[in-house]
Amino acid sequence: MLTEFKDFIAKGNVMELAVAVIIAGAFAVIVGSLTDDMIMPLVGAVFGDVDFSAKYVVLSGEVEPGMSLEAAREAGANVLAWGAFVTSIINFVILAFIIFMLVRYANKVQAKFEEPKEEEAAGPTEIELLTEIRDALKK
Repeated sequence: MLTEFKDFIAKGNVMELAVAVIIAGAFAVIVGSLTDDMIMPLVGAVFGDVDFSAKYVVLSGEVEPGMSLEAAREAGANVLAWGAFVTSIINFVILAFIIFMLVRYANKVQAKFEEPKEEEAAGPTEIELLTEIRDALKK
């Protein structure tokens, strides 16, 4: 079993998967920053607030008006953090679109390499050549 596991780990696909996971983690941080630091402030400006991801609705508990989401949670209030949810959805859509574009480009590149090349003019087959040799020997 240990040998099979070692063979499995040594395969190229596992190493490629490990690299992809590491790169995806780093890429998710970039997309999170893009959303949190660039897109959401613009969305927040449209809605009149600076921090859109801190939007919430109090379901139960006492919360002072204007209290931050973190402070409301620390105060023990049950809050519906819909702004953070919308931010997560925007993160997902951006990440999914970029991954779609990368896969689409990779498929196009792969298709170029897999295109069948024009076959050269086919010469006579072995049987035709042997038949010609036989006929030449008969003469």
